[in-house]
Amino acid sequence: MAFKINKYKKSNELFQRATKVIPSGVYGHLGPAEGNFIPVSAWPFFSQKAEGAYFWDVDGNKFIDYMCAYGPNILGYNDPDVDAAAMEQAKIGNCTTSPSYKMVELAELLVDTVACADWAFFAKNGNDATSCAVLAARNATHRKKIIFVNGFYHGVSAWTQKIDYPGVLPEDVANNLYVDWNDIPALEKLIEENKGEIAAFISTPYMHGNYKDNELPADGYWKKVRELCTANGIVLIIDDVRAGWRLDLAGSDHYYGIEADLICFCKALANGWNVSAICGKDWIKDAVSGLSYTGSYWMSAVPFAAAIANINKLKKIDAPKLLREKSVKLLDGLKSAADNNGFDLVVSGEPSLFYLRIANDDSMMIHQDWVAEMVKRGIFISSHHNHFMNAAISDEDIKRTVDIANEAFKVTKKMHPEAF
Repeated sequence: MAFKINKYKKSNELFQRATKVIPSGVYGHLGPAEGNFIPVSAWPFFSQKAEGAYFWDVDGNKFIDYMCAYGPNILGYNDPDVDAAAMEQAKIGNCTTSPSYKMVELAELLVDTVACADWAFFAKNGNDATSCAVLAARNATHRKKIIFVNGFYHGVSAWTQKIDYPGVLPEDVANNLYVDWNDIPALEKLIEENKGEIAAFISTPYMHGNYKDNELPADGYWKKVRELCTANGIVLIIDDVRAGWRLDLAGSDHYYGIEADLICFCKALANGWNVSAICGKDWIKDAVSGLSYTGSYWMSAVPFAAAIANINKLKKIDAPKLLREKSVKLLDGLKSAADNNGFDLVVSGEPSLFYLRIANDDSMMIHQDWVAEMVKRGIFISSHHNHFMNAAISDEDIKRTVDIANEAFKVTKKMHPEAF
């Protein structure tokens, strides 16, 4: 069967309006300037509604969504249990002069759930959490330098960026050190060269960066990193903003067999309600208490209530196991469809946070064209970003995705006869 090709008349009209009043029209990963949407004409710019595994754009096109709002949607859009808890709280109070008792209840739940957590501190964005972690590490150790793994992304503050990025000053990144992923000898050398000067080592649980295959930790990697940090008084920070809750409800550090000193959560923490958290060990609690660090809406009660309902439901359904099973079924189907059409589809990363790349040529053109054909037929994925599984995806959704993938492979093959 041939699948309907989407048209985006209203979406394009809205984008033209947006560019007049909003920088870039749509900015960040969601915008066309980021490079994840190529060609731009294949994607919608604005949505109208969402439910479960789907969202609809302003032209009425329906998408099975494997971007999940870039991660927050883990149970399904508008999950009835999470949203009911949020709405019930909204009736009695949200942003109040004194914080709601819901903050205490959520902190207790996180301490009971996250393996390395003796306490929890709340904010709004992943960038808030990672920035808090770095400030706390510097406060606790009275050191300046931070080790990053090359290919990192830890937010948008100046300290997370590169010296040639717009608006970033050399002094913003003067104390940043860099090492390759999985390279223990290089890490040992870096620590030795900067002995007594390093406040923290910060990393995602595995390398799930953009524009490259994702890389899992080598055997023994995290155990050795933990030993090096402990031996040298370095705070070990796990940025679990993206992977958190999809690999292990006790934290992705726990999934890989260690305990971090500080761990950062956001995205799927409350199924789309805006809250982030940093959790950590008791010994560094006072260093967080001493920070001048807060925000106007950081203690809003509605997202706390949503997060409590979300975490309890994730536990009830054993979300990491469920998401992995769904993802393996999807990825097996995509690989089979690719093989049947002569494509080398490389799948990397953890299954519930997977990255795709067609490797039939050395450029990105064939891959981008296939992704565009998928999107035009109602499967929302991205060319150069990892993807997210959610619990609302059904077997029927997976079958439709694979069927559309098969058609998209056939169309792409005709577009690129030189590669076959």
